[in-house]
Amino acid sequence: MWKAAMSEEVRKALQSVIERVNQAAARRPKTLPAVPPRLVAVSKTKPPEMVVEAYRQGQRNFGENYVNELVDKASDPLILESCPEIKWHFIGHLQKKNVNKLLAVPNLFLMETIDSVNLADKVNSSWQRLRGAGTQRLKVMVQINTSGEQSKHGLPPEETVNTVKHILSHCSALHFSGLMTIGRYGYDLTLGPNPDFQMLLSRRQEVCESLKLPLEDVELSMGMSTDFEHAIEVGSTNVRVGSIIFGNREYPNSASTCEQICGCCLNEALQRCLVWSWI
Repeated sequence: MWKAAMSEEVRKALQSVIERVNQAAARRPKTLPAVPPRLVAVSKTKPPEMVVEAYRQGQRNFGENYVNELVDKASDPLILESCPEIKWHFIGHLQKKNVNKLLAVPNLFLMETIDSVNLADKVNSSWQRLRGAGTQRLKVMVQINTSGEQSKHGLPPEETVNTVKHILSHCSALHFSGLMTIGRYGYDLTLGPNPDFQMLLSRRQEVCESLKLPLEDVELSMGMSTDFEHAIEVGSTNVRVGSIIFGNREYPNSASTCEQICGCCLNEALQRCLVWSWI
C-alpha cells in the first residue's frame, strides 16, 4: 500500500514538473538557442526506491550533492538492476580528496561543479587514470559564484573565460559542457529578472565570443525548485529540482551532525545546508 501511494505521488509530481518545464520553455524568447531544458531530479536524502519510481516514469537524469550519498545510491543493487540508463549528475562542492571516489561512480554523466583550474586538472588526470585513454570524456560544467556570497562555492565571474580556456586547452579527458550557478536564495522576481541568471548569461556570451564557441553548445545550469521556471524562461538548459518531486527533506537537528555531513566549519555547514534545502 505504501509503495503504491509513493509511486502515485512521485508520478504526479514528476508529471507536473515536466509540464511546467515544457511550458516555461515555450515562453522563452526566440532569440535564445532552441535547446530543450534537461530536468535533473535531485534525490538527496531520498531512498533508492524513490529514484526507481521516478526512473520508471521516464526520468533519467538524477542529481546528488554529497559524494558518499551518490556513491551509495549509484552502487545500490536495486538501482543498478532497475535503472540501467540512469545518468548521475554531481551538483555539490567536490573536495580534491574525494575526486577518485566520485569518478568511480557507475553511470556518472556530468560533474557540474568545477570551481578552479586545480580541481579541473585533478579531475582530468584522475579520469584518465581510472577510466583509461580510450574512455569517453567526462562532461563537466564550470561553477560561477554569481551572487558573490561567501557561503557559496564557485569561481569569481571574471575568471570564467580563463578557466574554460584552460579546460579546453589542457584537460583532454574532459568535455566542457557549460556554466552552472546556484544564485541567491529568495530573489523577488517583481524587481525584474534574476541578476544571477543574467550574470551567467553574460558570462556564456563572453566565453563564446572569446573562445569561438557556438552559443548552443554551451549549456546553462541554473534554476531549482523555487525558480526553475524563470530560469528556463531566461535561458537555462539544465534545472535541478528535488523537493517538489520527492517531497520535503528532513535534516539532522544536531549541529555536530550537520558539520560532519557538510565536511566544513560549522557556520559554513549551516549556510550550505540552508542553500541545498531549497533545490
